[in-house]
Amino acid sequence: MARRSSTDAARRRVLEQLAEEFARSGMNRMAARVFAALVVTDEGELTAAELAELLHASPAAISGAVRYLEQVEMIRRTRPLGSRRDVFNLTNDIWYEALIHRGSVIERWRDTMRHGADELGPGTRAGERMDQMADFFAFMETELPALLERWRASRSGPEKA
Repeated sequence: MARRSSTDAARRRVLEQLAEEFARSGMNRMAARVFAALVVTDEGELTAAELAELLHASPAAISGAVRYLEQVEMIRRTRPLGSRRDVFNLTNDIWYEALIHRGSVIERWRDTMRHGADELGPGTRAGERMDQMADFFAFMETELPALLERWRASRSGPEKA
């Protein structure tokens, strides 16, 4: 029994550390806690009720957090056959999937920066700055797919089999 409480305490510490780091990076605090809770579970999946109990949070807070995480494709909702409860889980390649779907965001940011640079003019420091940002996002849009494919290939190479 002491081993179980030790593992539970370690899991709780890691959950809170991850959540804090995600929140510092700009993620909503409750979404960060829900995502961290899913990461630290061995199964990588929990129901809304389990999340509420684990995080001592209201069902409404959990609902808002999972809705956000689903929208940004960091988690997915499934319903086991015959169950009346949804299960929220991580995909196996969560970071790969999250980044590959960021393409549209990168494209929008590139276009927004390019428009801003055009509006402010190339002769202004702000226009030059926005033009440089647009160039960066254009570079990322071009390079990210190949980088992610190399990552996926490295995960399925002979040494991983």
